[in-house]
Amino acid sequence: MYRTGETNYPGEPPFGVQDGLILEHYGVNELHFDSVKSYRSRFLSARPDHPWNGLETKEFLYKIGAWGKLRDTGKEGLTLAGLLMFSEERMITEVLPHYFLEYRSAEGTGFGDERWTDRVTSQDGTWSGNLYEFYFLVMPRLTSRLRIPFQVDGFVRRDETDIHTALREAFVNTLIHTDYYGERGIVIEREEAEFVFANPGSFRIAEAQAFAGGTSDIRNPNLSKMFLLIGLGERAGSGFFTIRQTWEANNWAIPEILRQEDPARTILTLRTIDAETVEKASDSRTMRNSVNNDTPIIDEIEDSSNKDWELLNKEFISYNKEYDSVNNGENSLNKASYSLNNNENSLNNTSGSYNKKDSESVPENQEEESGDEEELETEPHMPVTWEQIWEMGELARKRKRLNPSIMENLLVELCAQKPLMLKELAQLTERTPDGLRNNYLSKLVKEHRLHLRYPDQINHPRQAYISTKN
Repeated sequence: MYRTGETNYPGEPPFGVQDGLILEHYGVNELHFDSVKSYRSRFLSARPDHPWNGLETKEFLYKIGAWGKLRDTGKEGLTLAGLLMFSEERMITEVLPHYFLEYRSAEGTGFGDERWTDRVTSQDGTWSGNLYEFYFLVMPRLTSRLRIPFQVDGFVRRDETDIHTALREAFVNTLIHTDYYGERGIVIEREEAEFVFANPGSFRIAEAQAFAGGTSDIRNPNLSKMFLLIGLGERAGSGFFTIRQTWEANNWAIPEILRQEDPARTILTLRTIDAETVEKASDSRTMRNSVNNDTPIIDEIEDSSNKDWELLNKEFISYNKEYDSVNNGENSLNKASYSLNNNENSLNNTSGSYNKKDSESVPENQEEESGDEEELETEPHMPVTWEQIWEMGELARKRKRLNPSIMENLLVELCAQKPLMLKELAQLTERTPDGLRNNYLSKLVKEHRLHLRYPDQINHPRQAYISTKN
């Protein structure tokens, strides 16, 4: 429940309310004054002629959005943004119990806590734990190992590159778009060839819109204003556009945004790996996993077609499972109404006959073997093999970054062939189950392009997605 003035809001507050919430019982004494002093110094440096430089502390805080006044009652206090930006961790968690900040860097190959060679958290007690200090503690760590080419601007050497700018945008975007009432806190990670920015809260615009630029839907506008006033962040919604442009200019893998649910979480991953290398790795995985590839052999341990959940005869996709058997009474290919030799569906039917004049002929030996081909559970009107469905998913396996509309259409087409479980779709497209569900499948179900096989039993062990085209 959220309150501003006399208004209460259930769930997540509306635009502009979250960090503008006035905390009537939190005053200037709850501030970390070294943070406020440092901020004012940076503000003066960025805007030396600005009239706010001469204001007293409380009035200055009011101007930047860190202090608020309830005009109907005359009460005043820190805003939630002011608390987050300039207070201390202990007082912040009184209002926001799940508040947590963490930076961690890994250079080695250890496991667990041993993996991180540098770590900063808001709970360690060696610093204030507020957002302002977190940014200036972590930003130098993020950029410390970047290569800086010799560049001169006039007579002054430039010590910052476009990569520095892109990382700054990613960091500030994380801080101003976080749902601070959410769980698990902000986590910034740096690894050998990867930067990860994770925060509580859903991503509120389409990924394509974010990377195209010009669209902004800021969850915490007062925090955004405070960073902007000292020269950090972009108000016009160009942050993600800048990030993608920089990564493309360096020919690195396209930035990825992962949306998670329950709890809502947004994860931005920036890899400093050559895009061509990523594409080749993807192609290599496709070849390794292909059911038509001769090597590795079918029973090879790593990619075996009989491995664990990919097992062709495993319960959930068994070709010969009693319920889904090709010869099952209801769906049998030999059932009278669906028989391959049924007049309407006959392979020799005039309109679809393999022997039709302008169709390709089938060798006799292939025709004899066709009866032994294993087939997946199908809708009666469309018998289809796993190999055929696998081939349909090749585009997604080869290209890790597909246009969302293309990916959606592909998923609809796959589910039009047969009801497909989440794990099967993940295997066919080489995507994570959570990523598919959160980014595509939930949306397609809402749009009625897909429907659930068991809509009244969401957690049914054989739950599957079916195209409404069927």
